[in-house]
Amino acid sequence: MAVWDDLVGQTRVEEQLAAAARDADALVTAHAAGEPAPEASKMTHAWLFTGPPGSGRATAARAFAAALQCVSPDRAMGGIPGCGFCDGCHTTLVGTHADVEIVRTDLLSIGVKETRELVRRAQLSPAGGRWQVIVLEDADRLTEGAGNVLLKAIEEPAPRTVWLLCTPSIEDVLPTIRSRCRLLTLRTPPVEAVADVLVRRDGIEPEAAYAAARATQGHIDRARRLATDERARARRAVVLKLPLRVADVGGCLKAAQELVDAAAEDAKQVAEEVDVKETEDMKAALGAAQGGRMPRGTAGVMKDLEERQKRRRTRTQRDSLDLALTDLTGFYRDVLALQLRSRSAIANVDVRDALERIAGDSTPERTLRRIEAILACRDALDRNVAPLLAVEAMTMALRE
Repeated sequence: MAVWDDLVGQTRVEEQLAAAARDADALVTAHAAGEPAPEASKMTHAWLFTGPPGSGRATAARAFAAALQCVSPDRAMGGIPGCGFCDGCHTTLVGTHADVEIVRTDLLSIGVKETRELVRRAQLSPAGGRWQVIVLEDADRLTEGAGNVLLKAIEEPAPRTVWLLCTPSIEDVLPTIRSRCRLLTLRTPPVEAVADVLVRRDGIEPEAAYAAARATQGHIDRARRLATDERARARRAVVLKLPLRVADVGGCLKAAQELVDAAAEDAKQVAEEVDVKETEDMKAALGAAQGGRMPRGTAGVMKDLEERQKRRRTRTQRDSLDLALTDLTGFYRDVLALQLRSRSAIANVDVRDALERIAGDSTPERTLRRIEAILACRDALDRNVAPLLAVEAMTMALRE
């Protein structure tokens, strides 16, 4: 299958990227033949992929990276780069291509040190003779200093280097960076398209696939997790019961504590699965003696690893909380739709009784204030407010 098959509901973006990949191939061909570059090329050295969570920003960037490295013989006969089966496409998609660096982080931010290393790599010539591609999946997590380092590289790009930056919104990167990138905006995929992918690619039963796609409102990764992970379904069910539990102060505080505890438990499980093995591997690499005694001079390395693991647990907890807040926002959006007698489809049909109860007991104005309280909680968490304080403030506001 072609690399573009992984894009769901993004026909316009696919056409733009395919056209750019075709022109990129023409540029490489002209360079190899010592000919001047074609005029009016749709290819450029820096791209900014934006779109709501679940729209497939990183998927689009990786597909484009694969198309840029495509070495299919069909290209010589006018075929669109991105066949999906040649060595260039395959190694890019599985993450082993020598000229493609895919950067994602499980930490809260990307700092100057890591960005300088990316810039250094971006100055290298492609090992395979085509393009040096840097895919930065979390460009919104660049610190201000890291953003300034990246800006210099984008302002003065190497001849055959391409930067592919992914971020939820253009506001999440420095204005000076976005002004030097070609913008691609992805949309939330239709529920039917997401359900079709879950059935076709993941073998999920059609009814379960549609229910998951509808509940997550077109978020591909969350829909897949909801359809395949019983723990995810149980966690969502608990979150959607929260609006019925905030009738008094005690209920608000208890619900907040349980929400934060559940997020902390998620972080703990990830740590148990990843941290222990990571620590043992590091000790083995540093030459730990039998019994765990470490060689002299390695204490700093182990301390750095522990600090990284701590930051990863913090992000895992925040991501888990953010997922719960997203589900909660969807609940109140459905409440508002019922109150306004909107024709929009209800996402959380499995809790329709609760939706109707809340809708009947309040007004659209109160529902909007509750949605604002959830958004304020997300903003507070982004500003490093203590999770319990932020969530308690939110649950108290939901009571009003």
